[in-house]
Amino acid sequence: MDSETSPFIRFGQWFEAASATEPSDPNAMALATATPDGRPAVRVVLCKFWDERGFVFYSNMDSRKGQELAANPLVHLDFHWKTQRRQVRIDGRAEVVPDAEADAYFATRPRESQVGAWASIQSRPLETRETFEARIAEMTARFAGGDVPRPPRWTGWRVVPQVIEFWQDRDNRLHERLVFTRSGDGWSVGLLYP
Repeated sequence: MDSETSPFIRFGQWFEAASATEPSDPNAMALATATPDGRPAVRVVLCKFWDERGFVFYSNMDSRKGQELAANPLVHLDFHWKTQRRQVRIDGRAEVVPDAEADAYFATRPRESQVGAWASIQSRPLETRETFEARIAEMTARFAGGDVPRPPRWTGWRVVPQVIEFWQDRDNRLHERLVFTRSGDGWSVGLLYP
């Protein structure tokens, strides 16, 4: 397999190039979700892992995105690397990662981020910043002297791609669009007009 027949080889090449030139967070991706009645929402999350099974990010299951994913797991991802003049668009289905995988990733996070995952009631109204800081202090004290376990409502999702489009900027808006579509155990490949 090569970058013309495997979207993951091509993605790896493009991700490596972006990692060398993007000023920050080359793993940032826009995540679009929708409610069951079709109301869309988009936000930027960080892709913490990817392989041929899909693209993984982490968050709180009770957040807006978590609730939308539970009700409608069909999502769209978008990596945009301006310095490379490239974009990768991914249509797929989000699946919750196994607990062991979420536990392993959570253990690698900075302690302050681990405590923050306990302190934040993500996406809920917050009266004042001081209220949040008090919750952080409470959780810091709660876990003083020991490991911070993964909160039960904090997990990861793997977006299993069905379509992956590679967009390369070209002069005069004559862009190149190469699209991989899952077909059985493999991928069909084609071009799209810009």
